Amino acid sequence: MPSPTPKNTSAATPSPTSRRRTWLITGASRGIGACIVEAALAQGDAVIATARDVAAIRQRFGERDALLPLALDVTDEPRARHVATAALERFGRIDVLVNNAGYGLLGAVEEATADEVRRLYDTNVFGLLNVTRAVLPAMRAQRAGHVINISSLGGVQSAAGFGLYCSTKFAVEGISEALHAELAPLGIHTTVVEPGYFRTEFLDGASLAVSPQVLSDYAASAGAVREAARRINMNQPGDPQRLAQAMMQLAASPAPPLRLPLGTDTLQAIADKHAFVARETAQWRALAASTDYPEPAGQRAA
Repeated sequence: MPSPTPKNTSAATPSPTSRRRTWLITGASRGIGACIVEAALAQGDAVIATARDVAAIRQRFGERDALLPLALDVTDEPRARHVATAALERFGRIDVLVNNAGYGLLGAVEEATADEVRRLYDTNVFGLLNVTRAVLPAMRAQRAGHVINISSLGGVQSAAGFGLYCSTKFAVEGISEALHAELAPLGIHTTVVEPGYFRTEFLDGASLAVSPQVLSDYAASAGAVREAARRINMNQPGDPQRLAQAMMQLAASPAPPLRLPLGTDTLQAIADKHAFVARETAQWRALAASTDYPEPAGQRAA
């Protein structure tokens, strides 16, 4: 029986025999996640596309043999395990996991409530862990796979107004480094992707929470960032379609990097951060080195 024609595209659905990889992508209903889904399907891969609003996935991509849309709130660990099981039942394996689900929080560190911070970590950090733990048993069994964690320019360098969001991405960076060391001997790759500002809905209300408390003392720092976010929205320099194509190249690489910065703004942030750390370390090197136990006199002479 021929594959059904997608509702919103004239492109034919790739046949099962032409599929090269199977992707599981979270946060796939819009933004970067949806672009990655589109690119993977276009090159003949199979995709398990997940989001809290699964209807939005179906509306965007239609019905395809190569697509399995599933509802997933990443904070629900049993549901994450169910999604992994359903993916394996449908396609037999998971080659690439893209942990993309997440959202931003705009406001000074002091302005955010404890509840706002917990919700942010539940999605951006604990949700990522839920899905990763659900998928890794299959990747370990097949001794192959690629875990791609979407971090941010904010995982490279924190900033006023986005400090708590950036802290979740710093956590993703640390988790990814450990996964890289733990999974490489098992034939599984790990990459943390660090996009800069891309022209998606990230700065809209659907993907960005804004702390309602506003303290005037932060008007020149976090307050200025609030205003800048309004101006930047949908004027970001990054092209999400090109990002998606970069992800295809990343997944195809036999030796992918631990970190992949995307966008000239992220590249500049890395250069600025490294230069700052080098200057500050040089300035305080003597004090830093003075905290070791003194070496015994005989050992110094030797």
